[in-house]
Amino acid sequence: MKIFLDTADLDEIRRASQAGLIDGITTNPSLLAKVAGDRAPRDIFLDICREVDGPVSAEVVAIDADGMISEGRRLAEIHENIVVKVPLTEDGLRACRTLREGGVRVNVTLCFSATQALLAAKAGASYISPFVGRLDDVGHDGMELVAEIREIYDEYDLETEILAASLRHPKHVLGSALLGADCATLPPAVLYKLLRHPLTDVGLESFLADWETLGKGL
Repeated sequence: MKIFLDTADLDEIRRASQAGLIDGITTNPSLLAKVAGDRAPRDIFLDICREVDGPVSAEVVAIDADGMISEGRRLAEIHENIVVKVPLTEDGLRACRTLREGGVRVNVTLCFSATQALLAAKAGASYISPFVGRLDDVGHDGMELVAEIREIYDEYDLETEILAASLRHPKHVLGSALLGADCATLPPAVLYKLLRHPLTDVGLESFLADWETLGKGL
């Protein structure tokens, strides 16, 4: 399963990329607003693409199909790594189909049902982003949605990749991997929790203590 980092923070992106932990980036307007300052979104996206050799999702802000198509084309011109992110609405799927016909990769976001995911795939979506955590927040099982989408896509041999999103903790990541999600996007805090285990820390401390008893270096 590919791991994407859900952030626009260049320091976080650089850290994870240099460690070889991530395969791509997802962003949204809220994440951009946190880091933008006086910088234009285009410049931020370009800097991110220079740091990561993989897909970088950049979201449109228009809500009508024509506006999404126009914005999407401008975003795609920034760098070959850009994947245009559109919402799962009727206009969003119209824009998705048009952009895909023009060779632009599209991430359809804000997916909350398997039928939505089916329609997105039929519209040519490169990625579908089911929001696991937000479903959990309202009493539904977000992992169940990932499982349903996987079953439908496998049954009909659909090529759209499942990009599990709104992942709040390592169990969400594990569940996504076990269910066969193609990708998972997670914030930096969750990414680094995947690395940690108390027994790893205990084992390392023990090894280092034993090394000290040798009383000599290499």
